[in-house]
Amino acid sequence: MQLTINSIACHRNGICGQPFTVVLFEDQGPEGSPKVAILFDEPLYCAVLDVAKVAAGDIEFGSNSWRGDKYEAPLREAINARNDEQTGEGRKP
Repeated sequence: MQLTINSIACHRNGICGQPFTVVLFEDQGPEGSPKVAILFDEPLYCAVLDVAKVAAGDIEFGSNSWRGDKYEAPLREAINARNDEQTGEGRKP
């Protein structure tokens, strides 16, 4: 799967909610379009929506539905790589 990551941001979700990460990305495959993903720390907690459809008010299941399990692994890899960059892990002295 070929994804282009545009932006990654962590949200703490208030003072007692579960934190989550938001990823803006482009899917270069046959269903390619700008998408937004929301991922929680637990595996299989990944939601993906098409950005243009959300902007047009379409958040309906079946119309703006994308398989989070299909996108989760490459998105988590991108999040981990970004976290490694920010903490300096993986950099050689």
